[in-house]
Amino acid sequence: MKISVVGAGNGGQALAGYLAMKGFDVSLFNRSRRRIYPIIQTRSIKIEGSVVEGEYKISFATTKIDEAIKGRKLILIVVPAFAHKELAEKMVPFLEDGQIIVLNPGRTGGALEFYNVLKSKGLKKDVIIAEAQTFIFASRMSNPGVTRIFRIKNAVPVSALPASRNPELAEILLQVMPEFDIVKSIIYTSFNNIAVVFHPATLILNAARVETTAGKFEFYFEGISPSVAKVLEIIDEERCNVMKLFNAEPLTAKEWLSYAYDVEGNTLYEAIRNNEGYRGIYAPTSLNNRYLLEDVPMSLVPISSFGKEFGVDTPIIDSMINIANVMLDGNFWKIGRTVEDLGLKGKSIEDIIKFVEEGE
Repeated sequence: MKISVVGAGNGGQALAGYLAMKGFDVSLFNRSRRRIYPIIQTRSIKIEGSVVEGEYKISFATTKIDEAIKGRKLILIVVPAFAHKELAEKMVPFLEDGQIIVLNPGRTGGALEFYNVLKSKGLKKDVIIAEAQTFIFASRMSNPGVTRIFRIKNAVPVSALPASRNPELAEILLQVMPEFDIVKSIIYTSFNNIAVVFHPATLILNAARVETTAGKFEFYFEGISPSVAKVLEIIDEERCNVMKLFNAEPLTAKEWLSYAYDVEGNTLYEAIRNNEGYRGIYAPTSLNNRYLLEDVPMSLVPISSFGKEFGVDTPIIDSMINIANVMLDGNFWKIGRTVEDLGLKGKSIEDIIKFVEEGE
């Protein structure tokens, strides 16, 4: 099978190297040449760590999206969610019948946004769009062409839009990564978006420490204290309340840690402390990081938007958005995904469920 990995950051390089290790024909795309120049030259990616270790050959790396996806059955997109819309626009002219596009992850509403772009651009090709609930690895890139995989998650939920195409998705995707778990619909991937819980609030509540140490502390083990974990628990509760609108039973953050990492705890704080998969993962070096730039507009804002549309209050989520706006001199309410942007304004809960399960 020919696979294209689109995006060569922490996740993309790890995924491309891992799939090459498994024997797949892998192309790697990145918008900027600087990040992949060594890989263009050597066509190899070195993976470090106790999970996987070695140097593996990919087919090629390129800055041209048409080259990267031509003839590729599976297109695995590993870019921040705020880049999904622009990427979809660039891919439209080059997509082929039968290709499967998976957003790794979609955050909240990623597949919907991607679908809307392809539709608005008049795509006539028969492609499948899917989104994963989170990224399959905990990984970090140390240098271009050198990456470390800290842990591979036990399972990652994924669904196609519409879910009626899940059998086709499963037939291809599970050959590549059996860790993917095909779930009922994108309701389960978009609203079980655990990044909403762990990333923005932890970074905001550690803002002074990040700025004075340039992130020289372990993000999960040192950044999440008992009091910070209490805030995360309330954010998680608000997320779950919004998801329940869609007659879906959410995974709490504590349940997700058990599902993905086999760790338990009486509280969310204890469960995080018991997760050795987070060991050695340091905080971002500044607040201008995807934990805010991606997870606020593409995770917190859409969950708040769905809550407002259907009468579920999200006061702590809203406060995190407002604080992020002040800290980064921006307006995430304006640029984030909303019910209206996702083409769902005015639709009932029943209409939305039918659309994500059956399509138009």
